Order: sequence, then structure tokens, then C-alpha cells
Amino acid sequence: MISQDVKFMTIALDLAKKGWGTASPNPMVGAVLVKNGKIIGTGYHRQAGKAHAEVNAIKSAGGKARGSTLYVTLEPCCTYGRTPPCVGTIFSAGIRKVVVGCTDPNPKHSGKGIKLLRRLFKIDVVENVLEKECRKLNEPFFHWITIKRPFILLKMAMTLDGRIATEDGNSKWITGPAARMRVQRLRQWADAVMVGGETARTDRPSLNVRELRSFRQPRRIIVSRKLTSGQLLKLLPSGAAPEVISPHSRKEWLSELRRLGRENVTSILVEGGGELAADMLGAGIVDKIEFHIATKILGGRGSRPVVGGANPKSLSDAFQLRDISVERIGEDVCISGYLQA
Repeated sequence: MISQDVKFMTIALDLAKKGWGTASPNPMVGAVLVKNGKIIGTGYHRQAGKAHAEVNAIKSAGGKARGSTLYVTLEPCCTYGRTPPCVGTIFSAGIRKVVVGCTDPNPKHSGKGIKLLRRLFKIDVVENVLEKECRKLNEPFFHWITIKRPFILLKMAMTLDGRIATEDGNSKWITGPAARMRVQRLRQWADAVMVGGETARTDRPSLNVRELRSFRQPRRIIVSRKLTSGQLLKLLPSGAAPEVISPHSRKEWLSELRRLGRENVTSILVEGGGELAADMLGAGIVDKIEFHIATKILGGRGSRPVVGGANPKSLSDAFQLRDISVERIGEDVCISGYLQA
């Protein structure tokens, strides 16, 4: 792989991240135009229905795009949607080469944009530069567009000894300011935020973005067999009335998730509590976990464990993670990974 391709694709990835929390249900995409080794235009996809990253990069070049190389994190689109196909715009701009981070995950479109660029427009195309990084950036979109249901991220906060609250339910605050700001970023990213009914009653969480600028708020979903939307609006007054669902089985969970997927919910942040976490893990619908571990020991026999449910009879009943990452967030530690299939 040519180091220059890596350099400019890295810049395109950084641009794509500017669409965090705004591009959904479209993917985050960044684009860089380079001519004679210098950047002449940049762009990213700001919002669904608005111009794509490639178009914004071409516009920013101010007519200098002819003969340049385009670096783009995702394969250019080749069909009409809310905007015209980008492959035609790339050809009309006189771009001679396109370097692509990863192909479009949609089976209806995958690879077709690249084929059109090569075969119809005779443009040189280089594929899969920083492919892993480009795919990871949009893992909820890739999941949603292929599986037809939202990507589920389970986030829990706990002490070193695995507690999420005291015996009387007090959980504010287990983690520090940096970890709580990370939660705000995750809410900004998610299309919906979900908690269990007991968490809603006890903690009265806002489930919205407060500390960061955001042009939208995530949908608020409460899993409860007792609470109504009207009751929840009194508990969680800020924002629209929360949606209440009450799935009992894996089949019902999948049915609810597919419905949400049809409503363009590509990602759900699940913030607890322990019984909801156990229920969703048991149903096999959690895709990724992110546990924030505070450098505190709570102790006590009555304080609550991070994940509830029935007591396992064997270590083979444990949920195994893969692709683990560990990072420090302020005074806390974040461990994340994907559920083993």
C-alpha cells in the first residue's frame, strides 16, 4: 500500500467523523481531492438528504478538480436517491483517479459504483485503503443495511467489584466526568437510547444530549410491562414522550428491532439496568458492549450487580467477547468488545 494513499485516506476518515450524530441513517463519509501532492478540496457528508462528501469536496476545489485524485472513505453511490449518483459528478469534474476506503455494504449497490467508474467512465480506481478503519467507522450503518435491524451497543457503568448501585438504588455517580461525557457522545451518536422500566423509575435519566451541541435528540425507549408513555413523561419530562415496548422473547425482540430498523433507527444505545442487560444478552441481540469501570470498590452484600438474570450453572454459560479494546477515560477504565457469535 502506498504511504501517500494512507496519509490522505486518514485525513478523509477524520473528515468523515464530523458527521458523528448528524449523518444517520446515512453513513459518515469523508472525501479529499489531491493534485500534485497537495490537497485542493475537502468534504464530508453532513446530513441525510444533503450533498455527499464527494460533491462537497469537488465544490470546495473551486473548479480545480480536473486531473486530480479523489480519496473517499466509502464507495461512491451509483443510484438516484435523495441526491443524484456521485459517480456521474466525479466523471463530470474530470477526476482521473479514485481511491476508495471500503465498498458499499448494500448488496444492491456493492461494487457497482466502482465498476461504473472503471468500465464506463475509464477512471482508475484503487480499493480497500484503510478498509478496516473505514468499515469500523460506520459499523451501525453496515449492520443496519445488511441485517435490517439496529446495531445494539450495551453500555454499563460499574465499580471494580462489579456493582452498579447501592442497595437502595443510588448510582450517581459511579464514574467520573470524563466517562459521563463519553456517554453524552454516545447519545449524540445513537438514533435511540434504551433503558429498563426500573432504571427509569429509580434514576429518572434524561436520555438526551445535554453537554454537547446536537441538531437532534435520540428517540427514548423504555422496556417495561407496567409503565405507560404518560407515566414516563412525568418521570422523564424533557423531550418527547418515551416509547414503551415489552418484548418477552427473542422472537419478540427481533420483531421490535426490525420495526425500528424500518423506521431508520440504525443504532441503539442501551444504558441499563442489570435485568434489561441480562434479558438482551440472553436473547442474543447485543452486538457490542462498553463497560465503564470506576476505580472504586463499593462492597456490600446487598448492592446490585452489573448484569442480573438467573445464576449461571457453569462458566460455559458466560458471554464471550472478541476484538477487545481497553482505554482510560479520566480516572475510569473503558473495556469494549463484540459478542462472540
